[in-house]
Amino acid sequence: MRQPTEQAQAPRQDSGWGRATESLQIREFRWLFIGNMAFFLAMGGQGIVRPWIALEITDDPFALGLTGAAMAVPMLFLSPLGGALADRFDRRFMIVSALSLALLTELIVYGLVLTDRIEFWHLIVASVSLGACFPIQMPARSAIVANLVDRKRLGAAMGLNMTGVNVTRVVGPAVAGVLIAAIEIEGAYAVNLVLYVVAIAAMLVVRRAPPAVKSQESLTTNMIEGFRYLRADRMVAILLVFGLVPQFLAMPFQQVLPVFARDVWETGPQGLGILSASTGVGAVVGSMYIAARDQEKRRLPMMMASVVAFCLFIVAFALSPSFWPAVALAFLGNIGASIFSTLNNVSIQLVIPDEVRGRVSSFLMMSVSLPLLGGLPVTHITGTYGAPTAVAGACVLALALAIGVYLGSPRLRGVDDRVRRKLRES
Repeated sequence: MRQPTEQAQAPRQDSGWGRATESLQIREFRWLFIGNMAFFLAMGGQGIVRPWIALEITDDPFALGLTGAAMAVPMLFLSPLGGALADRFDRRFMIVSALSLALLTELIVYGLVLTDRIEFWHLIVASVSLGACFPIQMPARSAIVANLVDRKRLGAAMGLNMTGVNVTRVVGPAVAGVLIAAIEIEGAYAVNLVLYVVAIAAMLVVRRAPPAVKSQESLTTNMIEGFRYLRADRMVAILLVFGLVPQFLAMPFQQVLPVFARDVWETGPQGLGILSASTGVGAVVGSMYIAARDQEKRRLPMMMASVVAFCLFIVAFALSPSFWPAVALAFLGNIGASIFSTLNNVSIQLVIPDEVRGRVSSFLMMSVSLPLLGGLPVTHITGTYGAPTAVAGACVLALALAIGVYLGSPRLRGVDDRVRRKLRES
């Protein structure tokens, strides 16, 4: 791994807030953080705009699942390739290239919206294109943090990154809901395009991140090595599975939010923006807590408590008879979801070597793609039995499986000892 800069070796802050924010003293990480914020603000806005267009065009909840699946399939299958590329090539170049392709896709959709020629199949094609961009840049986004900060600060830096991403999940949907009502879809898309440009500009300021692997082996061989690493390191493989189960079953509740807003509580796009923002606020609280938390503390008990809270609060959300209690329950549920996923992801990043970091980070991309794929059965059941039944049933199943993985895996129960050893070695 690249030697940390002098800034990265600055004295550590003792307070929780100091630990959480000290990475921003590093210029390169600061620009990465700004680029992440701009990109995920755009994505948060699109998380409102695109599903709303799909629901308005088709009047079918299953259309939400189809658009999500269209994005998820290329993410799932291209993730190993993106991880291998992130280890073999300049990580900044990977991010900027993928952002440029995403910007081009959104410009085409914007033109169709402006000319009132947008159709559902256009949304499917755009979702496939954006889904192909994600696995090219996201492993590089995750792995490049290790190029900018040292291992002792890696957990706090990743927690801060996650906090920034979750802040955008508050601001992006809330702003998009207001923009749709005030200046319609055209205004929302224009704002997102500007944010993509800002994200590209910020990443161009970050210096190049040299490849972690200097090898003459083929990309196929590098991808296979990533799978071999997971087969050899069973704890990392189990952590991946443990983190993905609730992501596949419980997190798709977010895809059904347009149905809850329009049909269950009849609050329209503004209500959808409020619901999405409440989940983002909860995620901010959870990830900020992890960023400020002492990295030496035990992780697994907190992971179990948070996944239980996540599933139970979302069951209560789905069955809520009115809108504002549901907003509060979505907020509380996503605190648990954020704590769980951040602890899980950071634990993996702390124990893996840098030469496979991009490839293992690509497997973490499943935590983004699987909720979108999980949206297919959830939205299908929504169309038949209603959104409350579909979401509540999926969360109960997620909770049962997460507890089953915990009880059935002695390696998982040893994760705290291994993380502690790695932190003391660095």
